[in-house]
Amino acid sequence: MKIAVIGAGFAGIASAKVLTQLGHDITVFEKTPDVGGVWSRTRRYPGLTTQNNKDSYTLSDLRMPKVFPEWLSGEQVQSYLEMYVEKFDLAPMIRLSTEVRSAQPAGGGGWDISAAGADGETTEHYDHLVVASGVFSEPFAPAYDGVDDLKAAGGTILAASELHDLDTVKGKDVVVVGYGKSACDVAVEIAKEAASTTVVARQLLWKMPRKIKGVLNYKMLLLTRMGEGLFPYQNIRGAEKMLHAGGSKMAGSMVGSVESVTTSQLKLKKLGLIPKGQFTDIARSTVSLATEGFFEGVEAGDIAVERDTEIAAFVTKDGKPYAELANGRAVPADVVVTATGFKQELPFFSEEIQDQLTDDNGDYQLYRQILPLTVKDLTFAGYNSSFFSPLSAEMSAVWIGSHLGGGHQVPPVEEMEAHVTARLAWMRERTDGHHARGTNIIPFSMHNIDEVLGDVGIDVSKRVKAMQWLLPINPKAYASVTPRLVEKLAGRS
Repeated sequence: MKIAVIGAGFAGIASAKVLTQLGHDITVFEKTPDVGGVWSRTRRYPGLTTQNNKDSYTLSDLRMPKVFPEWLSGEQVQSYLEMYVEKFDLAPMIRLSTEVRSAQPAGGGGWDISAAGADGETTEHYDHLVVASGVFSEPFAPAYDGVDDLKAAGGTILAASELHDLDTVKGKDVVVVGYGKSACDVAVEIAKEAASTTVVARQLLWKMPRKIKGVLNYKMLLLTRMGEGLFPYQNIRGAEKMLHAGGSKMAGSMVGSVESVTTSQLKLKKLGLIPKGQFTDIARSTVSLATEGFFEGVEAGDIAVERDTEIAAFVTKDGKPYAELANGRAVPADVVVTATGFKQELPFFSEEIQDQLTDDNGDYQLYRQILPLTVKDLTFAGYNSSFFSPLSAEMSAVWIGSHLGGGHQVPPVEEMEAHVTARLAWMRERTDGHHARGTNIIPFSMHNIDEVLGDVGIDVSKRVKAMQWLLPINPKAYASVTPRLVEKLAGRS
């Protein structure tokens, strides 16, 4: 089968490798000049690092180099993907600096893909399309009043992923908008060069230290099945019932102890940075690790945090740009860096196709985060952002390969629609709507992988799963899944 893959981040590269091993003819379209997706050099901001430790942030069949540190820089992650491409000889099928302008369903099935690259625009037909362009590729920037005034006074506004050089902020008064990982990462780096650094946070988030009390790696708490089981899933089964029996006392007690230690270790009370709500909110949509040096920078006065407020407008005072905040304060704003999330958009699809892919809330209706309900010859990889995004994307590619090869059957459309509708309703309720249009499954990473592999009929052993309850998930445990699928589908022919 001739298959087009849009995107060459983890999801696109994993899809290309898995589907090639299953005998398909693959072409990958990537609009940036390098592989990496969100880790591309065109999107990396100063201070970008992984939240995961290196052993958990890989594809199943290639480890991170031993010389890499525990927490990887953006450059090291991109380098890993280059190594992966080389190991599996994927480069010939990847078209870099080539943007898909449109993807149209063909009359007789499949897709007509129009893409623009160095040699101009071409249109080619493919039997199947895999969208792997990612849920964190296009930054979202709020619309502010007074942006023209800001720029007229010499000010600059840009997304964190557009900040590639600290010379932009050297000696300037900088405002960073947001309080997620990107905002805190970039604030620490900016503070090293800027005259002042102010973080404007509409809502404070709970942060998990990389090492509890400076000793226990957080991976031992959250990157295990036990850690995932602390948060109630849509359907609570098996050993998880013990954690949530008796009014959730066991799970609540364990999470509460981490909250107490975190508050003390990060000096949140002293700094006035205890978030509203409970520590369990840390897993409502994303889990954010504390950026090394952030709270130390706040304590030292190098970083100021304006909490529970937002920018109302940009104004000019004595010819200098300021950000006027909803709390009545005004802070100097030579440079404004927005770290306010991403847009989950598919500009290469027509409005008609996009309407078929989403519900009335704009959330993606994808069975298993992969299969559209009504659009034919189309699947999604990587639309299950998780603690183990590379592995989750790879297992999605396995599901796609099995589906295309007849390795498993999907339920009737009506049944899939009921499942997706119930799941999205549950996601909206537990995250208060913050689930990246149905694509963010944190903290239920392994639940999703279990469901995907359950459909395929290939999984790791019960012994491995038992070990995963207490030990951090290691993607290499899943290295045999694709070869076993190759063997399974070969036996059907």
